[in-house]
Amino acid sequence: MIGVVQHIVVMGVSGAGKSTTGEALARRLGWPYTEGDAFHPPANVEKMHAGIPLTDADRAPWLRALAAELARHQALGQSSVLGCSSLKRSYRDILRSGAPHVWFLHVHGTRAILADRLGHREGHFFPAKLLDSQLATLEMLAPDEDGVVVDMALSVEDQVDAALRLLGLVPTGDG
Repeated sequence: MIGVVQHIVVMGVSGAGKSTTGEALARRLGWPYTEGDAFHPPANVEKMHAGIPLTDADRAPWLRALAAELARHQALGQSSVLGCSSLKRSYRDILRSGAPHVWFLHVHGTRAILADRLGHREGHFFPAKLLDSQLATLEMLAPDEDGVVVDMALSVEDQVDAALRLLGLVPTGDG
């Protein structure tokens, strides 16, 4: 797919390392990275900060804004990497509506690793007590979805190497 504008959504529950892995992948590819959390409306952030799980209705405008961001990159002829939890297939379907070539990179791991990471994370609005609600909501990539899974227990460099190999991409950035 060389020459084709592509988009990779780095997905997973909070604490999986979507931002870190997504930023590293974007650097290696020489593509822009978009942090999906920055698109949450204030009401969503307040709700999560208060320990209240988001509903599908809460997420819908956020997901549409992210699909619009993918469409913006597409219109510019620019491949991109986006960090977004994308917990359900229906959420991924909304994101796929933004551009024709959207792949998902699911950064996945055990609950124990996730809980440990969330317990040590500072300065983020997502409290560790919401982890179980995200895990309950998570729908793994289906065989007919364009995407791959990498183990979050790997180093970020190894996650990116695995993603590039599994997605058949050649890095052009300074990684």
